[in-house]
Amino acid sequence: MADPAIQAVIFDWGGTLTRWHDVDFHAESVALAAAVRQTPSPDDDHHAIAARLHRAGGTVWGRSRDHQQSATIADLFAEAGLDHDPELLRAYYEFWEPHTLTDPEARPMFEELRAMGLRVGVLSNTIWPREWHVGFFERDGVYDLVDGDVYTSEIPWTKPSPLAFGAAMDAVGVSDPAACVYVGDRLFDDVWGAHNAGLRAIHVPLSNIPPEQVGHTEGEPDASVTSLAEIPAAVRALGRTRV
Repeated sequence: MADPAIQAVIFDWGGTLTRWHDVDFHAESVALAAAVRQTPSPDDDHHAIAARLHRAGGTVWGRSRDHQQSATIADLFAEAGLDHDPELLRAYYEFWEPHTLTDPEARPMFEELRAMGLRVGVLSNTIWPREWHVGFFERDGVYDLVDGDVYTSEIPWTKPSPLAFGAAMDAVGVSDPAACVYVGDRLFDDVWGAHNAGLRAIHVPLSNIPPEQVGHTEGEPDASVTSLAEIPAAVRALGRTRV
């Protein structure tokens, strides 16, 4: 039996819809530490707090990699044994904001996919709240072209769990995984994960994935591209579309 027509293309976010940036994770933890509610304990040195948060981040992301267990920013602080004030996350947000810019090729690429009759989705492994991600897309003028978006901070699972991909399919209104293509920069989370869930996969191999974030398996993509502008042609090559 022939594969069904492709109905949706779902995208990873960081390193796919945004261009890859190497990040100083110690500096990230220092920024995150600004949100800790201060106590009179002598152990509350700012850099010691940052080190605890850095270790907690490794634990939280390790659970995502190994057990597909999602988390939030609050879970990270809880893992570090620290109380935080969400109203004090500004330094952390500002640390990350320069790394959140949507690739300029995204909007014309989304427009072309939509013109092909395809739905556009997003599935991102993240501890950040939905409103941050939506705000980034709105800031960059692309959110109006997204038909459905899922952030793992709001569901129990992370990629590569098939349940995470299923949530993204629900968000774009497609029930058959064979009618979906997933686009991402990671061979474990995105390519192997998509295939394991029954989707086809396009790899964007432009990211310098830290060794501790590499999973146990590397999937073989159905196609690879070196820019977002190449996605529509790659999708056409994968199968029939509703043109």
